Amino acid sequence: MASPKDVTIHPTASVHPRAELEAGVWIGPGCVVGEHVRIGRATRLEAHVVIDGWTTIGAENVFSPYSAIGGPPQDIGYDNDETRVVIGDRNLFREFITVHRATTKEERVTAVGDDGYFMAYAHIAHDCRIGNGVILTNGATLGGHVHIGDRANLSAFVGIHQFCKIGRFAFVGGYSVITQDILPFAKVVGQRPPRVFGMNIVGLRRNGFSKERIAAIKQIYDLFFYSGLNTAQALDAIRAQCPGGEDREEILAFIAASKRGLIKKTAETWESGSD
Repeated sequence: MASPKDVTIHPTASVHPRAELEAGVWIGPGCVVGEHVRIGRATRLEAHVVIDGWTTIGAENVFSPYSAIGGPPQDIGYDNDETRVVIGDRNLFREFITVHRATTKEERVTAVGDDGYFMAYAHIAHDCRIGNGVILTNGATLGGHVHIGDRANLSAFVGIHQFCKIGRFAFVGGYSVITQDILPFAKVVGQRPPRVFGMNIVGLRRNGFSKERIAAIKQIYDLFFYSGLNTAQALDAIRAQCPGGEDREEILAFIAASKRGLIKKTAETWESGSD
């Protein structure tokens, strides 16, 4: 725990004496920090932020006014069990964000990685696992036990059903309602039903994917979504026709592990992976 001179606490804030605060932590007016909270180096709580429960926060995070972190899960079976929220480094939580601690039904932790941007009114429910560099736009809502892969981007007011998994680098368009898993690198938009609009090519380019790598993923997508083959046939064709590599193996493993099934309905057309 840092010495008092290394931490700034506004006189109107309420910080439990057993809370652990590292050097450079800044706690603004009206904030509340609970007994079992640990806050890492140079993290900033701007104003009227509540951090409670068994919550561990890494370094250089920013919590905007009225965000609430570590509260009990919205689960009728929860009985004040010692479950946790663990947050990594350099995340930005905007106004009125909620992140709830876990239930006892899985690994007892709600986990958020590094470098995320969580915009106003977004909600991360109990037992969720959020990767690195994830963006949740205003009002995006995750049900319990949702897993979001690295660099996925969820647009405004997206709703994700409990236990769904969203693959790495996926993009979900605004107001979509997602009740099944989304493949890594996919672009999905819609409600009844949501549809696959090919690959998140813009996101892949922004993250340094080469033309050759994008083309290889597109070959997999063409076979899986657009060939008319059923899932088993498409998987056989992918293994036979597509070059091996980490992206292919990731996609195949994601499909094999899916429990809720995959969103497979497609739009009639989708943009090419070429210029």
